[in-house]
Amino acid sequence: MSHSSDESLKDPIEKFNQIANNAIQHFSFLAGSKVDLLNYSENATYLVHKPAETKQKYILRVGRPGYHTKSEVESELKLLESIGQHTKITVSLPIPGDNQEYVQTVKHENEVFNCTLFTFLEGSAPEEDNERKLISQFEILGKITAQLHEHSQNHHQNLRDITRLTWDYDTILGPEPKWGRWQNGLGITPERLELYEKVSLKIKERLDRFGKDHSRYGLIHSDLRLANLLVEGEEIKVIDFDDCGFGWYLYDLATSLSFIEHKSYLPSLVASWIKGYRKVRSLSIEEEQEIPTFIMMRRLQLIAWVGSRDNDLTRELGDRFTIETDPLAKNYLEKTTI
Repeated sequence: MSHSSDESLKDPIEKFNQIANNAIQHFSFLAGSKVDLLNYSENATYLVHKPAETKQKYILRVGRPGYHTKSEVESELKLLESIGQHTKITVSLPIPGDNQEYVQTVKHENEVFNCTLFTFLEGSAPEEDNERKLISQFEILGKITAQLHEHSQNHHQNLRDITRLTWDYDTILGPEPKWGRWQNGLGITPERLELYEKVSLKIKERLDRFGKDHSRYGLIHSDLRLANLLVEGEEIKVIDFDDCGFGWYLYDLATSLSFIEHKSYLPSLVASWIKGYRKVRSLSIEEEQEIPTFIMMRRLQLIAWVGSRDNDLTRELGDRFTIETDPLAKNYLEKTTI
């Protein structure tokens, strides 16, 4: 990592550290607590703990300004509470501040930051290099994802007032996508542009035909990648609902495969996930056949994300991530009919 790129991250992190220290003043029971940065990506996430009390840990999320409104964050927390109340899935729950509100706003240099405190969950992310273990974990994940979708179906009346993003073709690959345009990704050559345009067109045609019937489209997590899962023993816990919104249920599977779509074990992960999913919820043959479309859509979205963000992960991936997409794109065009 070059010195100059390291400097470019230093300033925003120092700013977020100040905001985090201000945010914990809204929770009197956190007096004397320390904040340690865990992750800086879309948001800054902190571990909050009192130096003397190792057992009392919390997670503080400082949202970046302009990504979500306060009411959108409150909608996310409403969904989390509902999942905590109506399912057996372990999720990180919000904790109210002294004013009894879940979202604390902190002003810093004329910008407003939405800050939320969550319960701390033990566990560690699944390991992408432990193939055998990952395949068995994907069966558990399939089951959990189906439970999330069942919850979405069963409680849509209570959750219909939720203000959240929509994740469909337009917001993922369309003219003004939420995470930037894949056309501006790293390593996009004229040949690649032509190849991915064909892929994008095919994705659109297939999804238009697939449709948004409520049995296959609803409120989803939208970012179930490995980093947002915590494994403890045989249990998988789900964290980071920051991107939850309305989209196709199968998009949740595609997000679980984020950054590992090109791995040789991918078909085994998908088969394992489907097996787990069908233990809870039906999945038609038509839906199963559309899985490659969702995986390809997510991969192009990630090319856009890598190209438009500056963090440790995007630097590590670089244009190699785009280059490794070529075989996937060609395979998708060959094997998927219009």
